[in-house]
Amino acid sequence: MPPSRGKRIVMSVAALVTAAVIPAAPSAAAQGAAVVKGQILSYNDFHGAIDPPTGTGAVVNAGGVSTPAGGVEYLATTLKRLRAGSPHTITAGAGDLIGATPLVSAAFHDEPTIELMNQIGLQVSSVGNHEFDEGVAELIRIQRGGCHPVDGCQDGDPYRGAKFSYLAANTIDKKTKLPILPPVDIRFVGGVPVGFIGMTLEGTPGIVNPAGITGVTFTDEVQTANKWSNVLRTLGVRAQVLLLHEGGTQAAVTPTPGVSDCTGFTGPVVPIVAGLNPEIGVVVSGHTHRFYQCELPNRTGARTVVTSAGNNGQLVTDIDYTLDKRTGRFAGITATNVIVENGIPDGSGGWRKDAAGAYLRNPDTVDPAAKKVADKYRTAVAPIANRLVGSISADITRTATPAGESPLGDVIADAQRSYTNAQIALMNPGGIRADLDADQSSGGEAYGQVTYGEAFTVQPFNNLVVTQTFTGAQLKDVLEQQFAGYAGQTVQRILQVSAGLTYTWSASAPAGSKVGALALNGVPIDPAANYSVTTNDFLANGGDGFSNLTVGTGRVTAPGFDVDALVALLATGPIPPGPANRITTTS
Repeated sequence: MPPSRGKRIVMSVAALVTAAVIPAAPSAAAQGAAVVKGQILSYNDFHGAIDPPTGTGAVVNAGGVSTPAGGVEYLATTLKRLRAGSPHTITAGAGDLIGATPLVSAAFHDEPTIELMNQIGLQVSSVGNHEFDEGVAELIRIQRGGCHPVDGCQDGDPYRGAKFSYLAANTIDKKTKLPILPPVDIRFVGGVPVGFIGMTLEGTPGIVNPAGITGVTFTDEVQTANKWSNVLRTLGVRAQVLLLHEGGTQAAVTPTPGVSDCTGFTGPVVPIVAGLNPEIGVVVSGHTHRFYQCELPNRTGARTVVTSAGNNGQLVTDIDYTLDKRTGRFAGITATNVIVENGIPDGSGGWRKDAAGAYLRNPDTVDPAAKKVADKYRTAVAPIANRLVGSISADITRTATPAGESPLGDVIADAQRSYTNAQIALMNPGGIRADLDADQSSGGEAYGQVTYGEAFTVQPFNNLVVTQTFTGAQLKDVLEQQFAGYAGQTVQRILQVSAGLTYTWSASAPAGSKVGALALNGVPIDPAANYSVTTNDFLANGGDGFSNLTVGTGRVTAPGFDVDALVALLATGPIPPGPANRITTTS
């Protein structure tokens, strides 16, 4: 059955400030029963994963069991099944629905993903950091509709915008001092108002291209959530849900924790929840791409349910709750993560595979309506996506060594250095979004062959490739800024380096003195000499906290995008995995 939308109020800032009264829930006597049951179905970090994930990401590994999962046709089916029998279902997201998306969505500025989110019944979502990948103005267009200002409506249809509400409580316009999108959304469940507050992480400026967010600021998560919680409470809304694009992770144990476990849980969301008002009974979180279902103490010590459904539409969180009609508060909340299965059981507890070892998809659990929309875009993009661009000799993965270097990071850095003929290239690890799997055959290609769509999935941001000049001393400062506590850096991020650049870093050394034995082709880096260094423009603009990369001189932009550099290298293949031996570490 379709989701029950019921009465709904999306509150702009002005409306909240000037609101007279939100209709009160009927009295307990008038309503009869003392409680009403409701359901929230949520997911996060979809990242335009219209197609079922492939390769190492094809399965959800939980509790020692691997289950093939994902794909929008299967997500739609799972949502419909979970809604069945519930008269009060609200479908919610926690950000990063778009951005860092495969070509089937990215080629059309993520309009396909929004159209599909509309089709499968999403009703409200927070923004995430990736909603800002193309800047604030583009996010507003995504919400409200209209053709792209440069590329128009590429699929030949008008783009009508998101039917669901994006919430951005802590993204503040510098001129108006107000949120750029509504901060809250109010839904009525059996006559009782339930308020949704939505926001991204405060640290968004450090992980998106600064050029697109110059007109906004991002405020503290706890202060912002409680501010709007207080406004909602004043308006009579005492059951509140925070859609928060920030999260945590379960501990790494064997077997892998279950999808609804909370094993050794840590992360930024823990202190955030610890500061929240008690009216916020549920926090639907994201960003870390992990699955969990926890109960964490809020500022009063009471327990708040905190959930996350992994990423790529491979899980849905089923949150069942009761509301006290007299007080308007949550009376009980339970949450369970449900895997969006897409495979065919083999009858022996496993899943059927084809001759190449890829999981077979189950045609019986496909949602026809979602498939029709997805197929329209798959067909449109296929000539581009399935074009062969090169080859690899084996799987090339993002899996990092203890020093933070990965085989695919090496390959991408080498590609960018070759593309510009610079002496050095540096690549941010967060910009590498997928592995290159030799046995992936999205277009029917042979083992080891790579299509443009596969390369684009690895590097989907369309960043520019820029080269600047740095002194040796400045280069060392850049590498020192990989570590928290130096020059404003808050998170350790190890840049991937091109062939010839080598160094060692010490975990125990003080901030600013961690990097040693820095050399290029075996020759120690001269602090006074100049070196040409290629990065993407995200890094060159200070992204990921690398403000030291903004001090380079003689900036030159290469033609095309960063994915073009990777494609150019793949064309010389078969390319082997990088050696992952350029960076070493000591205690």
